[in-house]
Amino acid sequence: MYNGKKVVAVLPAYNAALTLEKTYKEIPFDLVDEVILCDDASSDGTSELARKIGIRHVIIHEKNKGYGGNQKSLYNKAMEIGGDIVIMLHPDYQYTPKLIPAMVNIIGDDLYPVVLGSRILGKGALKGGMPIYKYIANRLLTFGQNLLINYKLSEYHTGYRAFSREVLERINFNQNSDDFVFDNEMLSQIIYAGFDIAEVTCPTKYFEEASSINFKRSSQYGLGVIRVSIGHFLQRLGLLNLNMYKQNAPKKKRSAKEKVS
Repeated sequence: MYNGKKVVAVLPAYNAALTLEKTYKEIPFDLVDEVILCDDASSDGTSELARKIGIRHVIIHEKNKGYGGNQKSLYNKAMEIGGDIVIMLHPDYQYTPKLIPAMVNIIGDDLYPVVLGSRILGKGALKGGMPIYKYIANRLLTFGQNLLINYKLSEYHTGYRAFSREVLERINFNQNSDDFVFDNEMLSQIIYAGFDIAEVTCPTKYFEEASSINFKRSSQYGLGVIRVSIGHFLQRLGLLNLNMYKQNAPKKKRSAKEKVS
């Protein structure tokens, strides 16, 4: 809990048994009230381990729904249990849970409604093991996206993100892809809706147990990013009217009593 706001960490998991416990143990439970893990049809006992180490909310997809489909289940569940600040933390230990307090403080003190953990701020990306082709693609895609979307971020491709409840309620994330481009669609929706985004420097970790998509999937993701950015540009100019940018009506703010329950 922070400033009377319930903090929920959501973990999109797929074959994360080797790194899940290490990630979970670093979560600052003096701030984080609930943890939700969604096991996207893993074959390594991820969900069983999650329950064993004490994760109370475990969602299991019997069939693999993809990275985006995993997140949809997590965000919907986080709002269902009353989350006011929702942090997506990958259970493969590629992103350190030690940044959660900084991200929670930024949202909890109403400085920004969205926080990204950027691997590009500073000079740690390549030192942390990011493959050179991914680094170059990241920089080129981000440059193009900033131009088309009319925003300025150091990167659009980090998987470490935190959101206020208002953001998740307003944008239509359930409309998005079930694949990896979900992340970019979500940021596009957030920017189009007028929400401001903060970035904090995040150490980069690439190692054998950490999840990573191959070159082919990376190329497909890159093409999807370009599609989203062009769509955003045309939507901004009034030349398109895409369903993904239709916003939900603002909901009535909950009372302090409702927040604490």
